[in-house]
Amino acid sequence: MATLPRMKPTCFYDIVVEVAIIRPGPIVGKMLNPYLLRRAKEQDVTYPHPSLEPILARTLGIPLFQEQLIRMAMVAAGFTGGQADELRRAMGFKRSQQRMNTIEVDLRAGMNARGITGAAQDEIVQGIKSFALYGFPESHAASFALLAYASVYLKAHHPAAFLACLLNNWPMGFYHPATLVTDAQRHGVEVRPIDVTCSGWLCDLEDGGRAVRLGFRYARGFREETGKRIEAARAARPFTSLADFESRVTPSADERAVLADIGAFGTLGGTRRQALWQVEALGRSGDLFARVDATGESPLPEMTDAEELTADFRGTGMTTGPHAMSFARDELRKAGVLTAAELLTVPDGRRARVGGVVVVRQHPGTAKGFVFITIEDETGFANAIVTPQRFASWREVIVETNALVIGGVVQNQRGVVAIKADTFEPIGGRPAAIDISHDFH
Repeated sequence: MATLPRMKPTCFYDIVVEVAIIRPGPIVGKMLNPYLLRRAKEQDVTYPHPSLEPILARTLGIPLFQEQLIRMAMVAAGFTGGQADELRRAMGFKRSQQRMNTIEVDLRAGMNARGITGAAQDEIVQGIKSFALYGFPESHAASFALLAYASVYLKAHHPAAFLACLLNNWPMGFYHPATLVTDAQRHGVEVRPIDVTCSGWLCDLEDGGRAVRLGFRYARGFREETGKRIEAARAARPFTSLADFESRVTPSADERAVLADIGAFGTLGGTRRQALWQVEALGRSGDLFARVDATGESPLPEMTDAEELTADFRGTGMTTGPHAMSFARDELRKAGVLTAAELLTVPDGRRARVGGVVVVRQHPGTAKGFVFITIEDETGFANAIVTPQRFASWREVIVETNALVIGGVVQNQRGVVAIKADTFEPIGGRPAAIDISHDFH
């Protein structure tokens, strides 16, 4: 996400490079920034040795693929086919530092024989050794790039269908379904809640593919068998009342309750609290529950928007209504906390605070102890960078809190915006109850 605004891909091969360059090899070998600078014409394209230009020209003098490393060894060090195959195996599944050290001796000997010495030799060896232990074949990068291109094409031109397929194939991918839904809504997709009169087991499209209807698979504790019975009963004839639904589907008491709680009986039983009252009345008798049969109303107070949010996440793990952060927005604004969209306008070097629900925590092994946090609000995403020292000081708050106000110095360069975080404050209320973060510790 942080590299794409700097890469500005214009053709398919740019995506192949994008896939390959965000890998431990190029990062450990300090190849990422030089490539981006050269692409932006802020650094001259150079080669460790003139003989390597035909091999590295396509990637601006930076070795990115296993195939390039093997060709470099054959051209610069005179590796035979057998030696090149040994290098390939050393870059294989069981990557061996010991084997690479042995190969380094042969690399240096071959380059000495060809008059490639000093800094040029060191640069070639460093490139091969640092990259080889995490090498990525160009063919693999192209395969991943094709998936990335196809996915982005579908999201851009068929966003509702793309969302429905992601939801139907979850768990998969990087983001929680709640984040997929809110991101789609920000991109103009209407997402409709579970409804017994029109939902199926899977999420589906409505209005000619312009809207997504959530499926029963997202109702917690709901059995697929019950979902299929609903589909079959509705295909025979529409439901006319909650009692009709009950008699033809015979869900369990827990399934009835969760459907009422998330508003799935809206077109049959009125409001959520009315539906909750009615499902309790089914099969019962006496004056208390007779009131619902006579009037269609319940004595329970109606849910507020905030209570509906809680019920949605309790029952489905997501909401099609207002974002959780919208309920805290007034207080946050009084405290000077920005939205994710507002953060994009803050100049580089200024201090700022931004708040949101945590959707990603990352602690990559190649990042020298740095931690990366992504938070989300009703306007989009904001990214924070946490140094190892700050993470150690704030670990409990960072790891255990679902919604955070993050403060620090804004880094706004070349279209990439993040906060170098130094303060972390928990956000209470509704956002605190939303646990959707995808974490890699």
